[in-house]
Amino acid sequence: MAAPLYRDASAPVEARVRDLLARMTLREKAAQMAQIERTVVSPRALTELGAGSVLNAGGSTPRERASPADWAAMVDCLQRHALASRLGVPILYGTDAVHGHNNVYGATVFPHNVGLGATRDAELARRIGEATALEIRATGIHWTFAPCVAVCRDPRWGRCYESYSEDPEIVRSLTTIVSGLQGQPPADHPHGYPFLASVRENVLACAKHFVGDGGTDKGLNEGNAICSYEDLEAIHMTPYPDCIAQGVATVMASYSKWNGEPLHSSRYLLTDVLKGKLGFKGFVISDWEGIDRLCEPQKPRGSDYQYCIAQSVNAGMDMIMIPHRFEKFLEDIVFLVEKGEIPMSRIDDAVERILRVKFISGVFEHPFSDHSLLDIVGCKEHRLLAREAVRKSLVLLKNGKDQKAPFLPLAKNAKRILVSGTHADNIGYQCGGWTIAWHGDSGKITLGTSILEAIQESLGVQTEVVYEKCPTEATIENGDFSYAVVVVGEVPYAEWTGDRTDLSIPFNGSELISHVTSKIPTLVVVISGRPLVIESHVLEKIEALVAAWLPGSEGMGITDCLFGDHDFVGTLPVTWYRSVEQLPINAGDANYDPLFPVGYGLKMFQTDDDSA
Repeated sequence: MAAPLYRDASAPVEARVRDLLARMTLREKAAQMAQIERTVVSPRALTELGAGSVLNAGGSTPRERASPADWAAMVDCLQRHALASRLGVPILYGTDAVHGHNNVYGATVFPHNVGLGATRDAELARRIGEATALEIRATGIHWTFAPCVAVCRDPRWGRCYESYSEDPEIVRSLTTIVSGLQGQPPADHPHGYPFLASVRENVLACAKHFVGDGGTDKGLNEGNAICSYEDLEAIHMTPYPDCIAQGVATVMASYSKWNGEPLHSSRYLLTDVLKGKLGFKGFVISDWEGIDRLCEPQKPRGSDYQYCIAQSVNAGMDMIMIPHRFEKFLEDIVFLVEKGEIPMSRIDDAVERILRVKFISGVFEHPFSDHSLLDIVGCKEHRLLAREAVRKSLVLLKNGKDQKAPFLPLAKNAKRILVSGTHADNIGYQCGGWTIAWHGDSGKITLGTSILEAIQESLGVQTEVVYEKCPTEATIENGDFSYAVVVVGEVPYAEWTGDRTDLSIPFNGSELISHVTSKIPTLVVVISGRPLVIESHVLEKIEALVAAWLPGSEGMGITDCLFGDHDFVGTLPVTWYRSVEQLPINAGDANYDPLFPVGYGLKMFQTDDDSA
């Protein structure tokens, strides 16, 4: 008997989609629309019921410090169960690899997006996408929930570090990461059609969160963006056509609301605008338990949950990140279709879109991991790329109390220096959220170089480096230091755990700075996902100030600039406000009076161009 058309790799994708769709029962179609968390996956879920996709939550791993081989073995095992289903439809496995393959111990951790926004370097973003894709592929994973193309308009938002900039044009320019992840589509690639260049070297990308997530009132996570459609389109929607033009395969809907309407149930924005006006032909996926949030209270039961499903699917949601109640979801969606609450045509459209992405992804022909890629995770070449990204992301905000007497670069031949602060020797803090754990963590959570280690490596044996996280009075008074480096910043956070109205430097950072600067000429490095409050009396005492954002695993990128091996090139991607009372404050506002404006950034080395 001849193999079915959908098995024929040489057949046109759309013909394969139609053939497979025609062979599916309603229950099999509905199962393709489900994405479930790895911890609840069973042979029944994949082989008997045919779930379409699996993901891991942030910090959900095969085991503690799981190796790339452990990850690949897990994904391959799940895939074998999926391929044993009646029609043998493979799963897509998705993960939040948002600044490198950040759930995997030992992977290269790149700067978070706000740091990349400071680089203004589209080609760098593309290369980071390429490197990240290879590390993801090495673990057998097909898909990353990245990039976040939010335009953050308020630093009180707990996801602002996931945004490249408050300026939609800067965000647009860095959507090149999509082509890094997926590969560059040819010039004649059909508009809006999903694309993947290589099943070995590329992964499916996901533009998120559609739309307005960075514009919520008071910066509240999952809040309400209150604005006209014209403003929504001009600010928050701006990066999406760029992603769609690059063949982005998936788009994730936002938890937030637009003028009170949840995006997860907005037929106008998901279907009329995204799929209609913008011509997106991949599939739309919900956020984690995103449909549950359509009902109050959350974790709805019975008919409430059916209401949530109907609202979201009818609005244009194609795949539901459930992630735990798969069988309940399956029963309810089948019931809703049989009852006429969800039209069969909507189910067919959703599954067509999902199968289209599966066919273009090559997962039917190449369902399993490529073991030859395992050694690429955290390789030297990728760490050098991350180091380059770190140094290009640094923004020099102050250099010397007198412009004619710059403080940087720091002397490499100093006799004795002090390094202090909560963030000087903490890989977890410098990586931030979405690193090993969902919200990030403290300490040596993954492989990398801390800022203290980078300083020690950069200086010769003739320099004594004294490290005290919180230096004593005696150390400061009697230390006889040439200079001090104080590294302060935020504790890691993700999503709503990072929503803040108090944006002062944590751990009494301002007091520590004042304490050290009272006796020692001091450089302050700020590790944060957003600008923090720097009072004028503190700024006056500092000799030099560097915004290092959340640089990731490669601390040597910071010392590359501090000691003058490379100049500072980064410029502010967001407004550095004077006080939280000014928020929200964005470039172009009336009475714009920041501490440092968008685009601000000093250089150490004056050139003829700079002095013109």
